[in-house]
Amino acid sequence: MNITHLGHAAVLLEIGDVRILLDPGNFSIRWHGLTDLDAILVTHSHPDHIDPANIDALLAANPQAKVLVEPSIPDTVNLPEAIRFSAGDTYTLGPVTIQGVGGLHAVIHRDIPRIGNVGMVVSSEGEPTFFHPGDMLDTTPEGIDVLAIPAHGPWCAMKETIDFARTIGATQGFLIHDGLINERGWALTYGRLNEMTGTRFTDLRDGRPLVV
Repeated sequence: MNITHLGHAAVLLEIGDVRILLDPGNFSIRWHGLTDLDAILVTHSHPDHIDPANIDALLAANPQAKVLVEPSIPDTVNLPEAIRFSAGDTYTLGPVTIQGVGGLHAVIHRDIPRIGNVGMVVSSEGEPTFFHPGDMLDTTPEGIDVLAIPAHGPWCAMKETIDFARTIGATQGFLIHDGLINERGWALTYGRLNEMTGTRFTDLRDGRPLVV
């Protein structure tokens, strides 16, 4: 498995010949122009996870890609071929299995209604199991080997992020959802996660893939 962080929440997984893009949002442009995708997965409707201005071009460049999205997304974004993908659903893509977990976005504030959020667990026989939670920290599936962990957001604090990583117990991980913090904030979170959890976090900001 090759894992490339394409900025903020966007992640490219390459498992054998299968190429999967997760959360192509508007805080990143490094996913623009990708081709030969087999699937596009979107955890929730916030534009930093699905970019309404550029998703059409991505779909046009990848007409063969299956599009699995949190169920409410097609109500606000024009995705005529999308599969509404809920927590508890599974989808098989050749040797790869995608499982939806969770169901709700983390609480931003008690006065802001929660929206749907489906975390994506991606697995294949003989490969590590990967987890992209989107914007939630309250669902902790078992058997995760590689964790994409949110570094910062208006809905999470470091104490929650550390406890989430400890509960997941992945061997390896890397930071996502980092588009709202500067270098000092990123380094602080990265250092604390490596110091205070059993997961080895890798800096993927240079665009080089993590090979696991």
